[in-house]
Amino acid sequence: MQSNEKQNKQTLINPKGTEFIYETMQFSQAVRVGNTVWISGQVGMSESGAVGDGIEEQARMAFQNLKKILAEAGGSLDDIVELVTYHTSMDDIRGFSKVKSKFITKNYPAWTAVGVTALVLPPLLVEMKATAVIGSGS
Repeated sequence: MQSNEKQNKQTLINPKGTEFIYETMQFSQAVRVGNTVWISGQVGMSESGAVGDGIEEQARMAFQNLKKILAEAGGSLDDIVELVTYHTSMDDIRGFSKVKSKFITKNYPAWTAVGVTALVLPPLLVEMKATAVIGSGS
């Protein structure tokens, strides 16, 4: 295999504890091609399935999940170039932003916030997906 072909090969990112999602829901937590990583929607749930109470706790859990996936891919939150968030209530955007500012402290990525009527489970308030370029944020 030539180096260019190898560089363009997909690598599935599924950290330990997410195997159930991969096998039953049939999607990867992230896919890496070269230095670019596309991260699937992360929500305010723990690996045990517990859903956080309120927007700030759910946002914190979702960012922790995002951070874990990026670490597995060889990167960090600083490598995020685009963040897209889906909110069941735009009234919660200040609480979400307060948490976001604790996880993303510099080199702010492009961000789109979208209001939606529902997420995959009724108690979920926010879902976020991201695109990262590994090594770009250092």
